[in-house]
Amino acid sequence: MKFDILTLFPNSFSYFDDSIIKRAKEKKIIDINIINIRDFSSDKHKSVDDTPYGGGVGMLMKFEPIYDALKEIKKSKKTEVILFSPTGKKFDQKMAKKLLKLDHIIMISGHYEGVDARVEKIIDEKISIGDYVLTNGNLPAMILVDSISRLIPGVLGNLESFKLDSFYDDNTLEYPQYTKPEIVEINGKKYKVPKVLVSGDHGKIDKWRKEKTEKLKI
Repeated sequence: MKFDILTLFPNSFSYFDDSIIKRAKEKKIIDINIINIRDFSSDKHKSVDDTPYGGGVGMLMKFEPIYDALKEIKKSKKTEVILFSPTGKKFDQKMAKKLLKLDHIIMISGHYEGVDARVEKIIDEKISIGDYVLTNGNLPAMILVDSISRLIPGVLGNLESFKLDSFYDDNTLEYPQYTKPEIVEINGKKYKVPKVLVSGDHGKIDKWRKEKTEKLKI
């Protein structure tokens, strides 16, 4: 899987240099490219934004640098171009599994007051990660890469482990989990791991976990 992220702030993505994502990159299971939109600006000042027609506060990202960047990097038919926008479809696990079928995902990380509306003519999908405002689209891009990557065979090591995650199927939430020590003390009160989990009876443990798995209320 190849991920290309178009951004004005390429130094924001150090997250990809740690842990599971880093190992997946080193194994060449995924390919992540951070592309500076300013490199595709045609004027000597490398400007990528301008004031909006009709007036108003803030600056808008210009159409041309984004368009030129897409022409340069979009090669495959199994490529989807995503723009992060509050008017987009809400990202969820179902969408992550759908995007997993692609070979190449290009993400446009907006900034300022947004992008020229004509950018929507050259994308495949608008996505929102929630009903709140961020300063730019870098965090949404990192969320998509992380969420999709962990579904790719080999990224987590254990190919089946992601199937136990919350939201993977049927809108369920994962059962509670515990690790050592068996007893912890909080404000003078002791809290033990449920007896069934230390019983060694895997039939009872499976039953307990199924009972504790919660259905999401949608």
